[in-house]
Amino acid sequence: MSQLYIISAPSGAGKSSLINALIKADVNLQLSISHTTRPPREGEKNGQHYYFTSETDFIEMINNRQFLEHAKVFGNYYGTTEQSIRHQLGQGIDCILEIDWQGAKQVRNIFSSVKTIFILPPSISALQTRLEKRGQDNAEIIQRRMQEAKSEMSHYPEFDYLVINDHFDDALLNLQYIFGAQRLKCQKQTFKNKLLLQNLLN
Repeated sequence: MSQLYIISAPSGAGKSSLINALIKADVNLQLSISHTTRPPREGEKNGQHYYFTSETDFIEMINNRQFLEHAKVFGNYYGTTEQSIRHQLGQGIDCILEIDWQGAKQVRNIFSSVKTIFILPPSISALQTRLEKRGQDNAEIIQRRMQEAKSEMSHYPEFDYLVINDHFDDALLNLQYIFGAQRLKCQKQTFKNKLLLQNLLN
């Protein structure tokens, strides 16, 4: 009985680094691979980090209703197909969707059992420093991301869990607590240990 999770955060909050660390430490966890029209960054591989898609093809997929969720962010399209999510969950492994609050709202309409997590930075100044240090965007893009950050962060109450990424190791541990607690819920343990429970109760 696999579980779908959504992890959202403003750019620079450390979401991707935390997710990568989570997946590295947990063989029963995988990241959903989304489509995007933005160009690959250095080190990114098609089919591993994203499916890099032309805008024409992406719009055609929208028209064919292939996306579970999609949005246009900073001039580029991002989206996740429902088929890919159902395929990953069908493998019996928990799946993380790394999307924004708008995408989370769309996914909840289809997967009502999804668990959602929002990550916040410890301060606005820390967020700006992290955006500058990662060296992925120019000053204009960083300024746009900072302007969007407050609007994005205001949606945290819509999520099930809130994690403050002040110290990386502490934030990672808190995320692991969330995943561990979900897996220990009675319904999941009953499904996982069906034979054991039958033997104990007979």
